[in-house]
Amino acid sequence: MISIETFKPEYAAAFKALNVAWIEQFFGMEAGDYKALDHPQDYILDKGGEIFVALSGNEVIGVCAMIKVNDTEYELAKMAVGEQARGKGAGLLLGKAAIAWALKKGAQRVVLDSNKRLEAAIKLYYKLGFKTLDMVHSPYQRSDIQMILELSH
Repeated sequence: MISIETFKPEYAAAFKALNVAWIEQFFGMEAGDYKALDHPQDYILDKGGEIFVALSGNEVIGVCAMIKVNDTEYELAKMAVGEQARGKGAGLLLGKAAIAWALKKGAQRVVLDSNKRLEAAIKLYYKLGFKTLDMVHSPYQRSDIQMILELSH
């Protein structure tokens, strides 16, 4: 069984390790990655965002963050599920929890940057209701797709 919790300091190492694993598998770490993963308290939580953790028992199997862009917009970011746990629904549960949280915070939309090579992730985002946007500037060189989820209150 998979449960979802919000961030606690003891999850910081897993938050970083899970993200570094997939980023280095497909791309390479960028400055923005280090900022968010080395300093989640400063970069995400203290700025009005949240980090969600998927647990199987006591083991962290997945993570994702909601980064506050402004009062009406959040960015779904740093979603990662451990290789051994993929395909078991952790990503969907994380996405749903993050979106529900953003709705409670008054968000009108959630955006994300990704890469089309990450087929399972893109499929998940569509399943969560995201739609493709025309590409504008991204802070990540690896990003070649941007998506948006319009929220209704």
